[in-house]
Amino acid sequence: MTLCVIFLIFINCNEDQKLPDPLEAGWKGQSVCEILEDNEELRVLKCTFEPGVGHEKHYHNPHVGYTLVGGKFRITDDSGVREVSVPTGYTFSKDSITSHEVLNIGETTSVYLIMEYK
Repeated sequence: MTLCVIFLIFINCNEDQKLPDPLEAGWKGQSVCEILEDNEELRVLKCTFEPGVGHEKHYHNPHVGYTLVGGKFRITDDSGVREVSVPTGYTFSKDSITSHEVLNIGETTSVYLIMEYK
């Protein structure tokens, strides 16, 4: 039984690693993120989503994010599909590897900073 649980955890972790990271992931072949800083401790990305543009399914290492310009998004992840309005100035963080897909369903361009720990 314990071996099965360990195996399932291993499979789920590998699934996220087969996905692209936020920089590699784009939308319909177009990049949505650019590197602002990349050093031994931190990688900072700026991701821009025009209306109707999203971010294909990808994984995130532990990170902190900051919303430069808010917007309305449809998020698909392990918990299902939901629509959220993200305000300008909103800060978020995750201390584990996560994965999701997002789509800007609002009428304005939304911009985020993603700061990933190495």
